[in-house]
Amino acid sequence: MAIGGVDLNLLVTLRALLEEGNVTRAGTRVGMSQPAMSIALGRLRRHYQDELLVRSGRDYSLTPLAKALLPSVQESLRLIETALDRSEGFVPATSTRTFSIILSDYSIMVLIEPLLGRVHELAPGVGLELSPIPPDMQESDRGLLQHDLLIAPMGFRFPGRSEVIFRDRFVCIADPGNPRLRDGSISLEDFGKLPHAIAVSGHAAQYPAERALDELGVARDVRVTTVGWLPLPFVVAGTDLVAVLPERLARRVAAAAGVVVAEPPFGRVELVEAAWWHPMRTADPALAWLRTVLAQVTQALK
Repeated sequence: MAIGGVDLNLLVTLRALLEEGNVTRAGTRVGMSQPAMSIALGRLRRHYQDELLVRSGRDYSLTPLAKALLPSVQESLRLIETALDRSEGFVPATSTRTFSIILSDYSIMVLIEPLLGRVHELAPGVGLELSPIPPDMQESDRGLLQHDLLIAPMGFRFPGRSEVIFRDRFVCIADPGNPRLRDGSISLEDFGKLPHAIAVSGHAAQYPAERALDELGVARDVRVTTVGWLPLPFVVAGTDLVAVLPERLARRVAAAAGVVVAEPPFGRVELVEAAWWHPMRTADPALAWLRTVLAQVTQALK
């Protein structure tokens, strides 16, 4: 089909090229060989009289025109797909869709058990595919197109649309025999003197508790670094280390790890968890259903 002398199939190709920013990846996404994709890119360049993609090292970058085109191309295809869609929408009870969710070990520990239970109750044929958060998720919203939801803390400047789903607070954990642990808490002075174990996320942002400690002028003596919060209690057990992590995770694994939860010396500092999705998928009835179920689950958290 063509409008104005332009093959509408090129619109699908254009969206893939602009969203992926790479000829090879775009070709894989739409099922075209690299030579065929290069020919399509040539046709698009002639139509727009613009390069659209230009070499930047080993990859490509979008020209100003290409960046300006992307939202209208996405919206145009969304409207075309909606107009041609003859399905009755998403029916949870009969659906066999698998949702892709990227999230941290903390979110898995807190959310997945109740979320799986609720999803299975409402939609027994629906599956969940869980993956860790890639380190490049902050660079553009292209990564969100490969997944249905991203669940992560606010403040990391992830792209896309988002909504807050629940809140937690930071606490300390220590071995029960730590000599600086007094009456279930650690003073700010002792906290600064103790060796620390910390979690890193791979993303260029600080957790709120880290910012609070910086503002208090506390310089931590970091001895152990882990990827994610889940290993921290097991690292701290049997040592004089201290660590800071979200309370829900700390209390869930404290007994198994052999550590105690202590009141933090920096007051109440909240962790705000949110769900992100690509703007193109806002109208997706299946995703809207999943977000509703997630909201129900998080409202019931204690």
